Amino acid sequence: MSGVARHVMISGRVQGVGYRAWVAEQATARGLEGWVRNRRDGSVEAVFSGAPDVVSGMIAACHRGPTFAHVDAVQAEPGHSDLLNLRRAGERFSFLPTV
Repeated sequence: MSGVARHVMISGRVQGVGYRAWVAEQATARGLEGWVRNRRDGSVEAVFSGAPDVVSGMIAACHRGPTFAHVDAVQAEPGHSDLLNLRRAGERFSFLPTV
């Protein structure tokens, strides 16, 4: 893991609006490592790892999300390598199954 890692929970209207795909596209374009997945409670969970300013910029972007999303809250806390290791082998950024 290089730089910093953040574990992020996003709530609001963030499922069924392309939020996960948007997160993956944005994170990949920024060169971040990590993953994104839906949660059964209707939220989206993600882990971002990379340069501190890039990770901060990604978290700020999560407050907006894609066009049809309505983000109520974004909670970010320090991440760790165990969380980052949940991504699929060989992928820099993964879609994970719903939990």
